[in-house]
Amino acid sequence: MPSDQEEQDFINFQQYWLTLKRRWLLIALIIGSVFGLTGLVTFSQKPVYEANGKLLFNKQSGVSSLTGVSEQVGQLSGVTNLSNPLETEAEVIRSNTISLKTIADLQLKDAEGNLLELDAFLRLLTVKSVRGTDILQLSYRSTDAQEAAKVINSLMSAYLENNILVNRSEARAAREFLDKQLPQVEAKVAESELALRMFKEKYQVVSLGEEAKEGVKGLNDLSNQMTRLQAQLADARSRSGALQKQLALTTKQAVALSTLSQSNAVQQVLTEYRKVQDQLAVERSRYTDEHPIIVNLLEKEQALRQHLERRVSQTVGIDESVEEQDLQVGQLQQTLTTDLVQIEVQRLGLENQVGVLMKAFVLYQARMRSLPRLEQTQLRLERQLQVARTSYEQMLKRLQDVQVVENQNVGNARVISEALLPKKPISPRIALNLALGGFLGIFAALGIALLLESVDKSVKTAEEAKRLLNYPLLGTIPVFDQKARLANGEKSTELPVLNNPYSSVNAAFEMLQINLGFTLSDKELKVIVVSSSVMGEGKSFIAANLAVATAQMGKRVLLIDADMRRPHQHEVWQIPNMMGLSNVLVGQSEFAKTTKEVVVNLDLLTAGTIPPNPVVLLDSQRMASLIAQAKEDYDYIIIDTPPMSMLADAMIVSNLADGMLLVARPGVVNSAAAKATKDLLEHSRAGVLGMVVNGVESDHYRHNYYDYYYSNSGEKHSRNKDKMKSGLSKITGLRLL
Repeated sequence: MPSDQEEQDFINFQQYWLTLKRRWLLIALIIGSVFGLTGLVTFSQKPVYEANGKLLFNKQSGVSSLTGVSEQVGQLSGVTNLSNPLETEAEVIRSNTISLKTIADLQLKDAEGNLLELDAFLRLLTVKSVRGTDILQLSYRSTDAQEAAKVINSLMSAYLENNILVNRSEARAAREFLDKQLPQVEAKVAESELALRMFKEKYQVVSLGEEAKEGVKGLNDLSNQMTRLQAQLADARSRSGALQKQLALTTKQAVALSTLSQSNAVQQVLTEYRKVQDQLAVERSRYTDEHPIIVNLLEKEQALRQHLERRVSQTVGIDESVEEQDLQVGQLQQTLTTDLVQIEVQRLGLENQVGVLMKAFVLYQARMRSLPRLEQTQLRLERQLQVARTSYEQMLKRLQDVQVVENQNVGNARVISEALLPKKPISPRIALNLALGGFLGIFAALGIALLLESVDKSVKTAEEAKRLLNYPLLGTIPVFDQKARLANGEKSTELPVLNNPYSSVNAAFEMLQINLGFTLSDKELKVIVVSSSVMGEGKSFIAANLAVATAQMGKRVLLIDADMRRPHQHEVWQIPNMMGLSNVLVGQSEFAKTTKEVVVNLDLLTAGTIPPNPVVLLDSQRMASLIAQAKEDYDYIIIDTPPMSMLADAMIVSNLADGMLLVARPGVVNSAAAKATKDLLEHSRAGVLGMVVNGVESDHYRHNYYDYYYSNSGEKHSRNKDKMKSGLSKITGLRLL
């Protein structure tokens, strides 16, 4: 079994096909118009020729890398990563200067004989890169093949001349730049040399590397010397302390005593002073203190003492008094005192040496600490000097090179393919244009047809009507060609069931009548209201032929035309409408006398005189009584009512009936009217038996079957067909199948 998706696709395809069938005339007209217009334009065009030439580009020219400032002079390279050098050169070729020069040299004219405008020239010119190569292809279109070739060759020649001039101008600009920069770079070299020399003079730098090595060695030597001298100094200090402790003298005192002991002047005065003391001691044993000799000796002693003190002060340079016993010491003490003095002298000497070495060590150490900084400064100055010298040498060399290149005629491009005279035109392409015209015509026609179809809100298929109304589909009535029937000599064109019993329309109404018999299960179906959503759907046609089909089944049928606004049943049956339903309802006529038998078992009650307000009559007790009376006399009552989209007549009559048969005709009813009818029926809760779709395209197999049946039956019974039909109708009202 096919899936739902496949069935849906098939339905959509069928809908598209039906759309094309409905609008085939418009589609054919659009396709023919577009195709014809394309052919007219194609054959009216002048042939256009296209000449092609090719330029090969080198990445680098002779001007490249001539200065240290820019390595891209004369080189094919982009400013950004997104730029394409070949596209840049293509824009140069299309530039105003080269294009106007080509136009002027060749005196290119437009159709009016004026000099060709720049924009028009550029529209005819195409410059594009050959994919995967360094080649630009130039193309020019013209109605003159010779002119197209000349334009390309002239354009390439003008571009090459311009390219050479640009490269030479770049070389000249590079030389002028180098001429200006060279003295500045030379001054920079001299400035760097002077800075390095002043640095060496200021910090007394000869060779920082050698100085660092010697400095490390000197620091080690000074450290060793200081260690040795500090050991000797410690020994001298210990010996001096021992002697000072033994002599009970300080270093100063020991020096002073040693000096006094060795001073002859002090010793002479001291000897005389002691003699006077000895003599005074002897004389005191003999004389009193007041004795002149004692007094004289005392004065002499006092004078010598003062003299001794002056001699001591002069000798040792101190004002302090020195004990007499300290002025002259013994040999041992003298020796120890001398040793103490010598040791002190040695200690002082060692301290001085250690101090001097310490100062030298500190100076060396400070110098060594400053060496890395000095070395860094020296390296920076030397580097600046080296850079300046290198720049100067390179700039000097490049100045010589650019002077040579400036005089050369070197470019980035060369011609690898000159434009030849084109032999065949590129436009118009007749086959392609006609094919495109046909394709565009088909595409436009289908698009317009589908657009009109989407704008058209009418219901187009029975499936769409069934989906919108959502009522049981009791039957589908095929299209009935009235004009064809009239051309064949048939009488009434709206009663195919009566006049053409072997048609597919007859079978459709027969199926409809049978399906109606199954709509109600709880009661007998007798009164049927036939209505539609809008006018023109064929409700009167359905009601009349359904009445005929039911009557042919042997049932007594009453057909009532309740459309008292635009009655149509009297036209279908071609009878007068002088008296009818409206006259019966107002009491102007009797029901039994007003009905007319149109065929066997079928009576017709026309609408009658059109009243001013049909709703009042239809909603009256007389109408209900008429329906009740008709139920007793007839098996079926079929009531033709107005459309429901604008009028309430059908809804009123449906209250008196067993059910309503809703007629829908694709192409006439639209979706809005169908939805409004659906809402109205649901709101009123009217009993809808189902729907019948009128005017449907005949099914292929059903159509062939009935055509085959009709043709064979007609040939076999052509002589007695009318006789049998009339005889059977009089006896039973049945149709022989």
